Amino acid sequence: MKTSANQLKSRKGLIAALDVGTTKICTLIARSDVERGLSGEVQPRIVGVGHQVSGGVRNGAVIDLDAAEQSIRAVVEAAEQMAGENIGSVVVNLSGGRQQSRLIAYEVSIAGHEISDADIRRVLDPVSLAGEVAEDREFIHTIPVGYTVDGNRGVVDPKGMFGERLSVNTHIITALRGPLRNLETAVSKCHLGLEDVVVSPYASALGCLSDDEKKMGVTCIDMGGGTTSVAVFFDGELVHTDSIRVGGVNVTNDISRGLVTPLVHAERMKTLYANALPSEKDDLQVIQVPAMGDNETGDGNTVPRSMLVGIVRPRIEEIFELLRDRLRESGFDKVAGRGLVLTGGASQLAGAPEVAARILDKQVRRGRPITMDGMPEAAAGPTFATCVGLLRYACGHRADEPDHGLGVTAEPEGRMGRIGQWLRENF
Repeated sequence: MKTSANQLKSRKGLIAALDVGTTKICTLIARSDVERGLSGEVQPRIVGVGHQVSGGVRNGAVIDLDAAEQSIRAVVEAAEQMAGENIGSVVVNLSGGRQQSRLIAYEVSIAGHEISDADIRRVLDPVSLAGEVAEDREFIHTIPVGYTVDGNRGVVDPKGMFGERLSVNTHIITALRGPLRNLETAVSKCHLGLEDVVVSPYASALGCLSDDEKKMGVTCIDMGGGTTSVAVFFDGELVHTDSIRVGGVNVTNDISRGLVTPLVHAERMKTLYANALPSEKDDLQVIQVPAMGDNETGDGNTVPRSMLVGIVRPRIEEIFELLRDRLRESGFDKVAGRGLVLTGGASQLAGAPEVAARILDKQVRRGRPITMDGMPEAAAGPTFATCVGLLRYACGHRADEPDHGLGVTAEPEGRMGRIGQWLRENF
């Protein structure tokens, strides 16, 4: 049973975030208590950290419940030991499930009276959006990105205003029911409740983007092990998400196949020597490549570094070219301006920001998790951006999404028509 953020924050003052990824699973436990920042958000203090290699997950989806359960149980127990307390529930991310992101416009009649919470719930009610979603999919997020009262656009909070008609552009994110249920089952098998589910690109963005970036417009790309996801912010709101089933694991597999070396050594070479950009010195530097089957001795051939770069570069270019094409198709390639933040474990590959800047035509910076009180150095890298974002979501951003209320009557349009209308209204 999912609960609201207010209920979550009042429970022993503890919040637990669980990041279930293809290559790693990590947990952060934070104490929220009563301290609040200027924005009214709870300011948590991290008291427990767990981190280990993932099991039972491929391309962001659970494929082996027992292996996933063991990995989740191990990281949660490690974090609980560090915190000195047990947790009963977690906020978890969803990387798989073939997520879909859409903007939908809805309108209700107010009949001239004062706009109340009930009116806002009516216009945001996911029940009314059910016809927009296939039967095998479930809502993950319904996020208002802009209200209009009697044709006056740009209303931030319509509550208390008067008008005849209230409309809203709502960003809905859905996922396939099967992968979502598998994730929930893996968590419940560890005797943990599920406070909420957050799509990974949203959580990653919350974990590393500044308020100014979200306000001015920015694109955040999270390069994970099995998936690479993108989140687009405009005027402080999440307006688009997407993901592709290609990530750091694909780079490692390419190296293993291309150099005929075990995966463990391919991962090591990727970390120590790989670069997405060629240089004149690559032919002068040689790398020891252990042969397949020689895991213990590490003996093998030597190859120039240029061969490794020649394997890595095409895959990194492919990832950003796929994202570029998907953003163009969605209509959101120019919405967020030229700012781009690159995060996630695979983003640490040398040369990745430069390739992203060239292909996506944006100014790129590497994103690290926003500092939180009590955060250890081990959790300060890009691999923890999603987990930190889950904590931030639980502390303040969950309240930005509506509770599920009454139904409304829809005025359907084509998908591209809705996006075009929203772009015309805001540019």
